[in-house]
Amino acid sequence: MANASKDEVLVRIRGLHFSHGPRVILDGIDVDIRRGSVATIMGPSGTGKTTLLRLIGGQLKPDAGTVEVDGQNVASLSRGELFQLRKRMGMMFQTGALFTDLTVFDNVAFPLREHTDLPESMIRDLVIIKLNAVGLRGARDLMPSELSGGMARRVALARAISLDPMMIMYDEPFTGQDPITVGVIMQLIRRLNDNMGLTSVIVSHDVAEVSAISDQICLLSGGKVVADGSPRDLRESQSAWAKQFLNAEPDGPVPFHYPAKDYRDDLFGERD
Repeated sequence: MANASKDEVLVRIRGLHFSHGPRVILDGIDVDIRRGSVATIMGPSGTGKTTLLRLIGGQLKPDAGTVEVDGQNVASLSRGELFQLRKRMGMMFQTGALFTDLTVFDNVAFPLREHTDLPESMIRDLVIIKLNAVGLRGARDLMPSELSGGMARRVALARAISLDPMMIMYDEPFTGQDPITVGVIMQLIRRLNDNMGLTSVIVSHDVAEVSAISDQICLLSGGKVVADGSPRDLRESQSAWAKQFLNAEPDGPVPFHYPAKDYRDDLFGERD
């Protein structure tokens, strides 16, 4: 979906290249993420999905190309400008990344206390509102060690929305969760996105789950965007890459066998 108008697009990526040493991770990709949408980045392991989130958030700088968020070229921002932009982005990490020595309440209150001058009475009200939005208002006095994995993800989501961001990025939000928890998190992502006017960017391997809530799926492989469109577009795609990934086929453009010399030569060559 790299052809929407600028007013419609919150994240605009053009000609993005990024490498780790000699290894090319992203090789000239173009992606548009529309305002108000739920967009999912998918692809085989090691294809740069989380790296792309870090480039959007400014933790990494591209080797070439641009990442624009709300019209700002992230890599060209000063440290202060980047800090201000990041306050408008929420992030839910795969593990939740809660502060283990703080209660649920204080975890959600932390960004408000760190980045605002609001009185404690208002912070209290906002924390209760955010916890209620994720169904955990009654858990506000618990410690992270007392939470289930799914509850910890929901607290992390409440913390991510505490500053009313324009965008939230989710790194593998469903990994390791039971089906009920996955359903709850799915519902929360979609509902919060729509009710709060957010834009959500999800990195996930869970095809069925993200297809149910996503407006856009961007499929990466080999450093390239190999498919980009609605879940229906990808299901109907003739791309061999898309078919292999969405149908969980063990062999295809992503081969089952690591590159090697001829099997017969390898097996019998030493004997000859």
